[in-house]
Amino acid sequence: MSFETIRKRLFLAAVLGAVASPALAAAPVVDPGADLGGRGRVYATVPPMNQTVETRLLPQMAVLLDKLMVEKRDMTLDGVRVFDADDKFLPGKVAIGLAYLLIDTPRDDPKFATYLAGYRQIADLTVDDTNNTWGVYYYCQALHMLQKAGLLEQAVSPEILARLKTKLDWRRFVRADDLTLIDLPNNYYGVAFSVARLRYQLGWEDASASQALLERTLDHYRKYSGEYGFADETDGDGRFDRYSVLLIGEISHRLIEADMPATPEVKAWLRKSVDLMLPRLNLRGEGFEYGRSIGTYGETAFLEVLTAAAKLDVLTPQEKTMAYAFSSRVTARYMDFWFDPKMGSVNLWEHGRRTDDYRGKHRILGENLSLARQHIYTSAIWNELGFKDKTPDAGYAAWLDTLPKRRVTWFAKGEHDRLVVTLRDRERVIGLPIINGGKSQHENTPYYPIPFSPGMLAGVADGEFPQLLPRITLADGSRLTPLAYARNVKVAEQGARTIVTYEQGQLDKLGADAPIADDRLSVKTTYVLEPGKISRTDVFTAKGGQVIKAVDLSFAAFSAAPATKGGSTTYGQGDVRSFKVSGLGCKSRPLDDEKTYRTPTGAFRSLVECVGGARTGAGPLTVSWMLTYR
Repeated sequence: MSFETIRKRLFLAAVLGAVASPALAAAPVVDPGADLGGRGRVYATVPPMNQTVETRLLPQMAVLLDKLMVEKRDMTLDGVRVFDADDKFLPGKVAIGLAYLLIDTPRDDPKFATYLAGYRQIADLTVDDTNNTWGVYYYCQALHMLQKAGLLEQAVSPEILARLKTKLDWRRFVRADDLTLIDLPNNYYGVAFSVARLRYQLGWEDASASQALLERTLDHYRKYSGEYGFADETDGDGRFDRYSVLLIGEISHRLIEADMPATPEVKAWLRKSVDLMLPRLNLRGEGFEYGRSIGTYGETAFLEVLTAAAKLDVLTPQEKTMAYAFSSRVTARYMDFWFDPKMGSVNLWEHGRRTDDYRGKHRILGENLSLARQHIYTSAIWNELGFKDKTPDAGYAAWLDTLPKRRVTWFAKGEHDRLVVTLRDRERVIGLPIINGGKSQHENTPYYPIPFSPGMLAGVADGEFPQLLPRITLADGSRLTPLAYARNVKVAEQGARTIVTYEQGQLDKLGADAPIADDRLSVKTTYVLEPGKISRTDVFTAKGGQVIKAVDLSFAAFSAAPATKGGSTTYGQGDVRSFKVSGLGCKSRPLDDEKTYRTPTGAFRSLVECVGGARTGAGPLTVSWMLTYR
């Protein structure tokens, strides 16, 4: 018997043992610093990525799937009845999760027949359930995996398979006549292409649709990424977030799955995403700090892009080694920090955490399965690349010190400027994104043009309050904020100091789904970022003698024990030492896990609120703040 066979059998024994004893599976070895209220551990060393997947992640996924096969439609997870919770992707996520479990079980194992029967039952049970877009892709991928393993006809009855052939169709969310998306953001072009390609691989249609959708995907990416190569999340309104960087990674993975080559253009786009990510790598496995759908998905975005780049030889040999070292940390962090043993689930929603409404707890089972899949398939790629059971490079921490201390990444220039400035201050990563345009997200704090830094400066998913940004109320009640109309952005380097200046001829009038340009006020903004210190100054000019009724600004922080006198606040605990505001009067208070002030990683611990009264003078209004940090 080969070592690989022995290893597989030992692993499956561990899985089955976990299924038999959920308490055992829910008690991984966790670093004492990995409390749910903190940032998680610093990984000076970390296990090989595949070992974390095989000994910790897969056994826990098996616990959930075993529970599903027993409880079926009555399954609950941390109080949520998962099939009553309106998760529109759930059938597909269940299908692919069960496919992994079934395929990885040896045919002579007693559990194999149980899993095979369970797959047929769950397929029968969910065939009429809502299953949209990503769910369609997951289900098609699951069926293709089963087909390649020679299990499709055994796992899915002919009747159900015939119905799935009709239901699992890209035409449900793309107009077949002109290949336009039906009320969906642009990243769904890649989903449609993948579904069409999988239908071709399953023998359900010819290759023409997938080829046309791939061309549409790349044409659309080319059109809305412009000269800088990052996808606008909108049709040219200028919103650049995690998806803008991740999308080319998703496209690359779909090409890898489809056994199709990546063009030089695709590789060039992928390299641009790599260049944005590399200065953000760290010892904790933390990912994106701004935009929507961050937290653990902000980390798997790095995982997917870097893995695709490694597979497509977009990385240098050293970068590939270090990308693997970081990927191993992302997966270890998933189990140490994001998985909550008491919930028996990934935790995006409880103990001070908050995620975007569309990823609400009603999706709890699906989030467990889709996140697990991201770690499973990227780990498999690293295994193929020769990193299986390989201890991540011991020189990773030293290599981080060689990364550039400053990087300016442009997304768009023209009527409005879009960019992100990335700084490394010792072990700290600070991002200043100026990326806010288009409908639905402009008022939400994760899209504000303010500094973000894991564990120190953050926004609140779907949260609307003046975090580090002046909000002006006019006499007629209109509230204006400098959000979406940045122009003439300049980034100056003075040794260790970085100075960012820009202007806005209009402010964003709040209260609508999309930004509303209001020219009654204009503003010039200056940021100065230097080691241990960040400051912002806004100089507002009113048009035509507009009366300013009030100005307010807030700072919700992870630091605790605030003491405020006038406009100056000092902190007794945490990374921020002080926060000083000029032009407004301030007060502070502690926070105790208030829903309004929860972030993806945990709750803010203090709040500073600053206000200024009515102003009728013709001169400019200046509001500035400065924070110092450890």
